[in-house]
Amino acid sequence: MLAYILRRLLLVIPTLFGIMVLNFFIVQAAPGGPVEQMIAQIEGTAVGATNRFSGGSGGEMMKRGGDSNSQSGTGSSAYRGARGLPPELIKRIEKMYGFDKPVGERFLLMMKDYAVFDFGESFFRDRRVVDLVLDKMPVSLSLGLWTTLLIYFVSIPLGIRKAVRDGSTFDLWTSTVLIVLNAIPGFLFAVLLVLVFAGGSYFQWFPLRGLYSDNWSSLDLLHKVGDYFWHVALPIVAMTIGGFASLAFLTKNSFVEELGKQYVLTARAKGLDEKRVLYGHVFRNAMLIVIAGFPSAFISVLFTGSLLIEVIFSLDGIGLLGFESALNRDYPVMFGTLYFFGMIGLVMGIVGDIAYTVVDPRIDFEARG
Repeated sequence: MLAYILRRLLLVIPTLFGIMVLNFFIVQAAPGGPVEQMIAQIEGTAVGATNRFSGGSGGEMMKRGGDSNSQSGTGSSAYRGARGLPPELIKRIEKMYGFDKPVGERFLLMMKDYAVFDFGESFFRDRRVVDLVLDKMPVSLSLGLWTTLLIYFVSIPLGIRKAVRDGSTFDLWTSTVLIVLNAIPGFLFAVLLVLVFAGGSYFQWFPLRGLYSDNWSSLDLLHKVGDYFWHVALPIVAMTIGGFASLAFLTKNSFVEELGKQYVLTARAKGLDEKRVLYGHVFRNAMLIVIAGFPSAFISVLFTGSLLIEVIFSLDGIGLLGFESALNRDYPVMFGTLYFFGMIGLVMGIVGDIAYTVVDPRIDFEARG
């Protein structure tokens, strides 16, 4: 198993490199890059935008550029919206964002920095990418971890019970409830929770902002834990409400399939009680397909499934950071988080394989060659 894990870890490097190559050049081909974003800021709010440049006043530089343009003509530019701006200003913007270098050289320099986990600074936030991610991480970890655990802890026992009582009244009405819950969008249910329980129209039972109260630091440990769960209760409920159906049905179908196999009939014929058959023989075989989906489910909930929930409940997490970075074309944040979380996703795939062997020691990945 150790040799297999080492091979998988080595494969992370070319896989991650391929992910970065593909996304880098797709993003570079898209219009509206950071240079064009800055040009739009200059034309909309010239003082605020040009104050970012070092050396001299931005207003004076634009005035000098305007005088130069009035003498040499308007000229043309490769950037949309740059017509009429002095070429010297465009070059300074390009140099500030690193766009004075060829695209291939920019990519290689970026990957060289990422290899030592140097993700640079945000173009528009004046902060290191690592600091931004670490600031937002508690929100995303809170939502992702508790949501995933809650979904698994409810769906797996429910799916097993549905399999054991397949076709019964319990199976039918729980299936109906799960289908109805799955049909409700999470963000819509979040709005309903806000209206009913967070002071929207009826009750003011839960807070609507942040992970903890303003006086959190002065609370004792027990009250800190209580305050934390008081704040995350509604967002977690909103994110989990539609997540039970797929996993519960997957667990049920997997167990139903295993219960019909010959080894189960043999175990029952030997006189083993139903619990021993179910949890001693069927469980580890039926749970393999469920475990296979855990890494992708965790990554999906953690980084991509919480954007609207974060907006509705005023939580500043990774989802909102990624969305804003994409809108602003903040390349260091976009590519830095992509690299970091892409690596986490690949490592979680290896963790899923290890979980396979924990559930069923008969699985030998090394024998696959």
